[in-house]
Amino acid sequence: MPKLFFLLSGEHKTLPFAETKAILKAEGVAYKGSQLLPQVLRLDSSVDAVAAIAARAALTRTCCQELFCCNASFGEIVKATQAAPLDTFLKPNESFAVRVRRVGEAGRDLPSMSLERKLGEIVLNKIKKSKVNLEHPRKTFFGTITDGCFVFGLIIREVSPTPFVQRRPRKRPFFHPSAMPAKLARCMVNLARAKKGDFVLDPFCGTGSFLIEAGLLGCRVFGVDAKKRMIRGSIRNLKFFNIEFEGLAVAEARHLPLAKVDCIVTDPPYGRSASTMGQTTKQIVQEFLKMSADRMAKGQRMCIASPRTVRLCERAKELGFRRIQSHFVYVHRSLTREIAVLEQS
Repeated sequence: MPKLFFLLSGEHKTLPFAETKAILKAEGVAYKGSQLLPQVLRLDSSVDAVAAIAARAALTRTCCQELFCCNASFGEIVKATQAAPLDTFLKPNESFAVRVRRVGEAGRDLPSMSLERKLGEIVLNKIKKSKVNLEHPRKTFFGTITDGCFVFGLIIREVSPTPFVQRRPRKRPFFHPSAMPAKLARCMVNLARAKKGDFVLDPFCGTGSFLIEAGLLGCRVFGVDAKKRMIRGSIRNLKFFNIEFEGLAVAEARHLPLAKVDCIVTDPPYGRSASTMGQTTKQIVQEFLKMSADRMAKGQRMCIASPRTVRLCERAKELGFRRIQSHFVYVHRSLTREIAVLEQS
């Protein structure tokens, strides 16, 4: 297996790592030897890992094949680059560029531009007739300075955040302030390990954020909401993004018109911008979890967001769910979301 590394988004401390690993599991891509560094995930896997992550991830930025990892000192980096098998990645007459990215405050004593120039010189000396092209290189070597380490390799794919910006809530035909941002919605769908052909349910579908992201991955999607206005809005949004759906129903989450689902991804209402229909958020979550327990087979997963104060995982455990992981996302002073992945046990 080749060595790979991924530069991840710095938007959250734990979600990008969890999303990347969930994608590999969902797509059945084997990997081993994983190492987590700030905003960098290193692992041994096939190039299928890059294809899977580039196609699905919301919180990955750059996918690379690794040449080496060394201490983040100028001398060590130069020495490692000179010893690296650059000729297996770059052929004579090919153009290239060298980019160096610093994670946070890591390696402030290393001047990145000087390092790029020096590494570029080494490549030119080792690969005869190669050419530097900073605008449109045929190959791009990429180094990341993180937590005392320098990870260096060749870029295989870059993941643009633009599609998620284009799908943000205010860009959709139907908008509601409670709508989940596209990027976080996709991340949660990935955490639930939804894959092409899976039957994915959102019992509080609102404007359709999760249904859109799951649908774009090839899942069969079904949405439920207690408000007819939200269902109508979801239909508009799904059609706008050319998402085919199994169904959208006006119903309460505790009385779902479905017997079985493959996974659930949802964000129950909190009572600020989204109505709780006279119930507390704790009551809604409790009743929803009871319903879900009857509709999910052993080993199936859900990803659910709720206010941290609800103590979601404690309630889920009482109903037979196993907590796989939790991530906490600060929204504003009075709301921190818990993004929990639960498995039917």
